[in-house]
Amino acid sequence: MSAKPFVRGELLTPNVRMKGLILAVTWLASVPLALSQTKPVPNAASSQPGVSTGNQAQGCIKPVRLFAIEDYNGPMKSVAASLVRRVENQTAQNPKSPGLRICSLSPRQKLNLALQNSVEPITFIVAGFSAGISQAADYDSQFGQGASGYGQRFGAALADNTAGEFFGTFLYPVIFRQDPRYYRVQEGGTKKRMEHALAHIFVTQGDSGARMFNYSEWFTAASTTALSNVYHPGNRRGFGPSAGQMAITVGTDAGFNVLREFWPEVSRKLKLPFRPPQTAPPAPENISRRSKSKP
Repeated sequence: MSAKPFVRGELLTPNVRMKGLILAVTWLASVPLALSQTKPVPNAASSQPGVSTGNQAQGCIKPVRLFAIEDYNGPMKSVAASLVRRVENQTAQNPKSPGLRICSLSPRQKLNLALQNSVEPITFIVAGFSAGISQAADYDSQFGQGASGYGQRFGAALADNTAGEFFGTFLYPVIFRQDPRYYRVQEGGTKKRMEHALAHIFVTQGDSGARMFNYSEWFTAASTTALSNVYHPGNRRGFGPSAGQMAITVGTDAGFNVLREFWPEVSRKLKLPFRPPQTAPPAPENISRRSKSKP
């Protein structure tokens, strides 16, 4: 007779599990909410490409605006805009001009980015879809069925996303001084771009612009796997199941990096709001000289 996949969760009543879920979501969301009143993230806020005046000495520029929702006239405009923002807010492209680089994000900007990703409408839509699949397959069977079971699965799906954003976009990128954004190549053949996207789970860009091992990716996978055991009563415990869950998390992130890399082609195919990257702006000293020459 096979062993039961879950033991410890059977000792928890539904009320205790729900309270633990609420506490987990509140704890993860409290820090971003408290510090969200800050200047916007460059990718999401900059309406036009430009140079960060505070970092001109380092040759640092803001990311080019990659999409414009006003250019989209198709159906479900708000959902389409949320989908594009969810992909593009955490994507950047290095300028071609030598000596220039994308400005790094401050800790507050990383927090703001994590919060923005967590409250995008598409995040709630995906969580609802995930909860529906989990209910149909009777995952986390201790939640039961019906509206109550679906509500708990929906909350657990939102907690999964919030935990990933908290650890992967804010906490570990701040600790290890890493940029949580994906840097798109968009040049070369499909194989080169695919390799670049898949390699991102191992190699990322530091706040200094140097390439380094992606500690944030792996520490986030471990942390979210451990935390999910608090509010997913159906999770199997132990090293083997946890390692398998980590592999799924990392693999999902790798697939999302591939989507980010090829998103310009995908969005144009779907006629979604996307503005192709413009040419890199001139060097900061040229911009300042040009502005002085204006009447």
